[in-house]
Amino acid sequence: MRHRNGQARKTPPSPDIGRLSGLAVAELELDAADGTGVRLGPVPGGPPLDTAPRDGGDQRFLALVRLRGRPVGTVVGRVRAGDDPASVLAGQAADEIVVPAAPEERPPAGDVPRATVVVATRERPERLARALDSLLAQDHPDFEVVVVDNAPATSATHELVTSAYAGRGVRYVLEPVPGLATAHNRGVAVAGSEILAFTDDDVIADPHWLTALTRPFGEHPRPACVTGLILPARLTTPAQVLLESHGGFAKGFAERRYDPAHPPADEPLFPFTAGRFGSGANMAFRAGPLRAIGGFDPATGTGTAAKGGDDLYAFVRLLAEGHPLHYTPDAIVWHHHRERWEDLCGQAYGYGAGLTASLTALLVRRPALLPPLLARLPRGLAHARAMTAARASGAVGPTGAPGAHGASTYPWPRHLSRLERRGLLYGPLGYVRARLAVRGAPLPWEGA
Repeated sequence: MRHRNGQARKTPPSPDIGRLSGLAVAELELDAADGTGVRLGPVPGGPPLDTAPRDGGDQRFLALVRLRGRPVGTVVGRVRAGDDPASVLAGQAADEIVVPAAPEERPPAGDVPRATVVVATRERPERLARALDSLLAQDHPDFEVVVVDNAPATSATHELVTSAYAGRGVRYVLEPVPGLATAHNRGVAVAGSEILAFTDDDVIADPHWLTALTRPFGEHPRPACVTGLILPARLTTPAQVLLESHGGFAKGFAERRYDPAHPPADEPLFPFTAGRFGSGANMAFRAGPLRAIGGFDPATGTGTAAKGGDDLYAFVRLLAEGHPLHYTPDAIVWHHHRERWEDLCGQAYGYGAGLTASLTALLVRRPALLPPLLARLPRGLAHARAMTAARASGAVGPTGAPGAHGASTYPWPRHLSRLERRGLLYGPLGYVRARLAVRGAPLPWEGA
């Protein structure tokens, strides 16, 4: 890992997180539309569900709870040997989740706009194949998939897409300039649809994902951006459990509209709390407004000196231009969290850097945003401290399993908090470095 001075620093050993034993990730249907009632099964892309451990011990679960297919919450629980996991978790869901008595039926899949799905990737053909298989299984009636091969070192991705996926609605595009934002902009340039959806090569998309993600674009008020729910595909290592215990990438199970004309009362920092709106692994945009703001800032994102923030920049920039943003939990992707402690350390540093890099990008490109940002700065600093604090109130319980999803049951290691804070300090410098590296480069849709 490299920090502000560019010198590599050795990642310290992981703290005592060995007690964060793995959980089985499952889907729990409470009232299946086909009349089969309560049903427990594995998640798309996850490992097979072992409901009877060989050692005869208890089994820990994190389950997405659905009611007639619609997601309503998650439960985290322990099932004793010999008990029926579906019954135990269903009983826990009844106690912990406010479940609607009659959820709305899903509208037909045909009532959605045409879409282009952009997947940026680099040297991960096995993961990419898994993601593409899930995308080709979507129930959306009219879409294409564009794979952007970003600064490849080998021909592995090209060979995969042009052989295994030839003639199946998947296009291969090369982007030689490294950086996630640059790769996404290449996808924007070649897309043949007005609605542009983005996901990563390390996710599995729920079969209804694209339909749910694109439907709000036809509703009122018409959003410029829609984001969705990101849940873990597996929780097998301490690093994965630790991340998910502190919320992971999930943004809740309530549908929300963020409208600049009517700022939400519970968001005093709106619109600068970009991380509340969603994440880049599950987002879609209307092409016109996205192109009008210049697309994703190429000096942000993974693969640049800025470390991240390309998605956050786009969210806030569109809101600042007066466009609504919509969040829907019906659009689900299952994310393969990083497995190692070292990877989690890099992720923590990158998140801090990406946040302040995205804010720097906003001020560079829209200086008029400086006064409202300064007005919110005191609360913003308090928010940043809270975000990167040690979460000392969390404690590992006697069961060794996390509590409610996102309840921070496990203490967040101080080393990760320090890395986030270092990233926050580095972000503006990282953006300047990345901006100098791409200075003068035209946007892909403006010509070479």
